[in-house]
Amino acid sequence: MENAKALLNKRVVGLVVGIAAAALIWFLPLDGLSIEGRKCLALTVMTVIFWACQVAQAGFISGVMLALMVIWNVAEPAVVFKSWTGSTMWLVVGAYLIANAVKTSGLGERIAYTYMLRFVRDYRSVVVGIFVLTLIMSLLIPHPWPRAFLIMSIMSIIIKSSGVETSDAVKIGFAVFAASVPLSLVFLTGDSVINPLAVANSGAEVSFLDWFVYMGPPALISGILTCGLFLVLFRPQQEISINKDEISSKLEGLGRMSGVERRTVFWIALAIVLWLTDSIHGIDIGWITLIIGMLMAMPLIGEVVRAPDWSAVPMQVLIFLTAAIAIGVVGGATGMNAWISETLFPPVAPDNIFVLAAFITVISIVLHMVLGSVIAVMGVAVPAILAFTAPMGLPPIVPTFICYMAIAVHYLFPFQHLNILVGASEDTGGYTQKETVRFGIPLTLIVFVITVGVMVPYWMLIGLL
Repeated sequence: MENAKALLNKRVVGLVVGIAAAALIWFLPLDGLSIEGRKCLALTVMTVIFWACQVAQAGFISGVMLALMVIWNVAEPAVVFKSWTGSTMWLVVGAYLIANAVKTSGLGERIAYTYMLRFVRDYRSVVVGIFVLTLIMSLLIPHPWPRAFLIMSIMSIIIKSSGVETSDAVKIGFAVFAASVPLSLVFLTGDSVINPLAVANSGAEVSFLDWFVYMGPPALISGILTCGLFLVLFRPQQEISINKDEISSKLEGLGRMSGVERRTVFWIALAIVLWLTDSIHGIDIGWITLIIGMLMAMPLIGEVVRAPDWSAVPMQVLIFLTAAIAIGVVGGATGMNAWISETLFPPVAPDNIFVLAAFITVISIVLHMVLGSVIAVMGVAVPAILAFTAPMGLPPIVPTFICYMAIAVHYLFPFQHLNILVGASEDTGGYTQKETVRFGIPLTLIVFVITVGVMVPYWMLIGLL
């Protein structure tokens, strides 16, 4: 009862503070910012505060912002909802359907059981196995949440059958969702929501293979460092002994590969081939993902996805993404992004690329701490950073991907990364803000190691810089 009252009080405070912040921005003398830009900034700050304080479910908050942008003539509806005229939102729809098919068909479970049976022996191998499975599944399931939930379901069996202590069970649960953060960046479809959004914000054309070349190795190194840090910080209270008999019985219980599983394998394989060759055939991966999801429902060739599976496509997430993308698009159209760049950034960008990478990382992390959302920071920061670095003549993906890597790997509190937030409850990962903060503080150092010490030298090596 007390917790419920505290949550309600936090929501009410967030509501009041958000409205007050918007009103303050509206009445402040912000020289150089248009009326529409002022409206956009006020709504953006209010919305981010609402998100951070969890005033309501993120979809409802996002819907309020989108409606107010149209009602108050901040921008035309075609600008506010521009995300739906491209492939990004449709990629998300297709990705959820494909991810759900892999899960409900039993294919993902079969792969996970097989891996655990062969390679997992103790606590250390459980944690390493979580990271490896997450990487493998990132190519099969194009969204981090279904991947994490599937792997968590396997971990729950290990936890129960092996008599794992509660404190160690929490660590295992946290490992599942912590692994989803860096390893979702290895492939462009690893996070079918945010990765394509980063590409869209850069304004450049990046194929599946381009993404893997530019972001894959740094993301893999980030995953390795994250796994190592986890093993150092979260040691088991007592060593665990894996009950492989139960895992084996679960695998045997699945029986021989069913027709649905075989058809799922076919469509996933076809999707991967088309993703890998998008630079050859020229079809956007968003449309590939959407049509594969649709064809999986056709008779004879599909019958993997059915009508009830539409419920696996969460409307609230689509509205949230629409709002997060709108912040950047409308911010650019109203001059808000340029004003932020001129206000927050020095007049001249550093000539040294390492210093520039460190500067972008600092700005990105600071904004992430304030705004509390990867998508919101991209919407605000990337356009401003691109304007700031334009005189340097850098490929736009360089500052964009540095910023994205910084905020996509960084988090201190659960609400700052949706992959972490969805696992921070008793019925999912079982961990709390305590574990997240303990891990997030040293994780910040890894962010700088990756953006400055890995990405810049690596890009120099391959000729991007």
